[in-house]
Amino acid sequence: MKEYPEKLSRAQRSFLRSLFPGTESSFDEGALLACGVDASREHAKPLVLVRPKETSQVAELLKWAQKERVPVYPRARATNKVGGCVPVRHGVVVSMLDMDRILDIDSRDFVTVTEPGVITADLQKAVEAQGLFYPPDPASLKISTIGGNISTCAGGMRAVKYGVTRDYVLGLEAVLPGGEIIHTGGRTHKNVVGLDLTRLLVGSAGTLGLITGATLKLLPLPETSASVLIGFRDLTGCLKGADAVFGCGILPTAMELIDHNSIRALEMHFDVPWSEGTGGLLLLKIDGSEESVSTDLGRIGKALDRVETTFMEKGAGADQERLWELRRVISPAAFNLAPDKQGEDVAVPRGKVAEAIEGYHAIGAELGVIVLCFGHLGDGNIHVSVMYDKSVPGQSENSLLAKKRIFQKTLDLGGTLSGEHGIGLTKAAYIGMQLGRAEQRLMNGIKRTFDPMNIMNPGKVV
Repeated sequence: MKEYPEKLSRAQRSFLRSLFPGTESSFDEGALLACGVDASREHAKPLVLVRPKETSQVAELLKWAQKERVPVYPRARATNKVGGCVPVRHGVVVSMLDMDRILDIDSRDFVTVTEPGVITADLQKAVEAQGLFYPPDPASLKISTIGGNISTCAGGMRAVKYGVTRDYVLGLEAVLPGGEIIHTGGRTHKNVVGLDLTRLLVGSAGTLGLITGATLKLLPLPETSASVLIGFRDLTGCLKGADAVFGCGILPTAMELIDHNSIRALEMHFDVPWSEGTGGLLLLKIDGSEESVSTDLGRIGKALDRVETTFMEKGAGADQERLWELRRVISPAAFNLAPDKQGEDVAVPRGKVAEAIEGYHAIGAELGVIVLCFGHLGDGNIHVSVMYDKSVPGQSENSLLAKKRIFQKTLDLGGTLSGEHGIGLTKAAYIGMQLGRAEQRLMNGIKRTFDPMNIMNPGKVV
């Protein structure tokens, strides 16, 4: 079988310049270096960067790429943390940022139709202006795109109540290798005709085709929301607090857990509101009508009266953003504990969260590295950061060993290696820990059906 080219011929360059004229294509060294890296810090340099404006250009590109067997790497804002869009086989990086139009917002059908380059937060603002609501809220929503969210099936803090990206994708326009354009699903909120190709494409990380359009489900915009930050002496207290909230019949919009090492990192980062002796935090958000939110806040307060807390602070409207900023800065604040990080996003059954986190902390203590845990308690998705100093002999090796042991502990508890970031490059070596040969064979078969020449994001595992 023909190998991937390590450089482009004069004819290939001429074709790409013709299809993507002017600034729509670039062979500039600086541009190629910039589009070869993502938030994982993995890096590889592509042969060319192109910026399509229309689906027809994408179709012509993929027709050409299959014929020439040139790898294609879809890319948006590159906020993924597993090397999912790094061009490890060189090829063409396809930036979707110029396909950034919101084509329709319909308050009767409760749908929006959008191109993939639309920024998630911009879409949310646009639909909210019409009294509608697009719930998925990945941490990167201010810079990440709808296409990137769909490709990775992005989650977010509101997932406990509203679900993840796949729950809001009704239909897709996608281009397959060879240039064929397909349309899956549609504007209806129920559809059981044929196999669900829409859900197959969601989360496929550009390995099956290139998404050029999406029809998304919307909800009525909640009237208001409020947040509560609650401190506990330890992790056990956090879990008792969570049980008390769920036990009073309230399903929060979001429920985030922050462990003692995360607290220490935040205390080193800036002034914090909690009192001394706080060893665990819960951050909750609820939404609904003014009346229901007020009632739910009262019920939460009464439920937590039965649990020992160290402090409690509430926020409503714009005021609650100061509480959520504490959650958003944990990842950068973690570097106060050590200069290097292995960051993972495992998930376990909700009832196993305490056992999982205690196990992760024990692994860190045994190997002499710091394990920091925070994340979406409401759905068992835990962000686990192994903090270490690679300048200290043995710590790099121990950080990798900790990563593998954390994965094994997660699987032993019935969990998964990734709750929302995917596998990409950084977890590819571990996928056999979770998936058996039969499952991998089926997935590889699906990949070959969509992409027989393996030109779509090759070198990656979804």
